[in-house]
Amino acid sequence: MFADLYQAPGGLCSWLVVGLIAGWLVGLFMRGRGYGCFMDIVMGLLGSFIGGFLFSFFVEGVVGFWGSIGVAFVGGCVLVAFGRLISPKRD
Repeated sequence: MFADLYQAPGGLCSWLVVGLIAGWLVGLFMRGRGYGCFMDIVMGLLGSFIGGFLFSFFVEGVVGFWGSIGVAFVGGCVLVAFGRLISPKRD
């Protein structure tokens, strides 16, 4: 997985772009506004790991750029929903 990061010239950049787009979408969908540029990337990247794990049970093969954004978005939504379940309620 990390070997692909160094072999493909745009690997790290594409990870960051997917993370930014997916995190921004999660921020819009789950909260109504984003978490800030850095946290949007973090949410998207963590969401991509969670979504990749969840989708590995149902989908085989490469999903491409837009599929990666979709997987990261679903994983980010799961991450935010889980965080809301375990965090105390705000007034």
